[in-house]
Amino acid sequence: MMILKLPATAVLCAALGLSACNDPARLSPDGSSKTEQAGLFGGIIGAGVGMLVADNKVKGALVGAAAGAIAGGVIGNQLDKQEADLRASLASDGITIQNTGDRLIVSLPQDITFGTDSFTVRPTLRTDLNRVADNLLRYPDSSVQIIGHTDSDGEAAYNVDLSQQRANAVADVLQSGGVTFDRLQTYGRGEEQPVASNLTDEGKARNRRVEIVVIPRNS
Repeated sequence: MMILKLPATAVLCAALGLSACNDPARLSPDGSSKTEQAGLFGGIIGAGVGMLVADNKVKGALVGAAAGAIAGGVIGNQLDKQEADLRASLASDGITIQNTGDRLIVSLPQDITFGTDSFTVRPTLRTDLNRVADNLLRYPDSSVQIIGHTDSDGEAAYNVDLSQQRANAVADVLQSGGVTFDRLQTYGRGEEQPVASNLTDEGKARNRRVEIVVIPRNS
């Protein structure tokens, strides 16, 4: 019987793919990936796992690929539905939602969420955050990372502290809306992960944000 050996590069690609799903610093830069991309990614990882578990036999690879593709498709389909529900419920035009195929990223611009140098959530945004909490309750099989970001103005250490406090403040609102503590993780990234240039006012405004990252637990 022919034995199929798994190349070291395939193992490395699978490991990198899995780590990218769980590292908040490796968020996809665009929202083009949807259900199909999630299924394809799951199939690739499933093939690698199947070849390892099934004594490197072709049959194991095929079974693993099929299982991975199905799991990835289910995750992508769930995220599509959750994204649509969120878009229908949120009132603020400033909030953006990005579906990367394996997670949702809800971005809250600082200018509508907090005052300057403040970590108190504006009353006008609490309604939308409560709607996010309701959405998370309807889709309970996920973990939630809340990541604070700033622009490059001011001392780096101060920005890290402020971004952490803002992430904590958003988490507090979600918790008060019924999301359990064990689902929430908060991070303060300060100025470390800009999405635009800090050389312009427009770029700085985009960098000042809190992201709510929804990750299916079986991804």
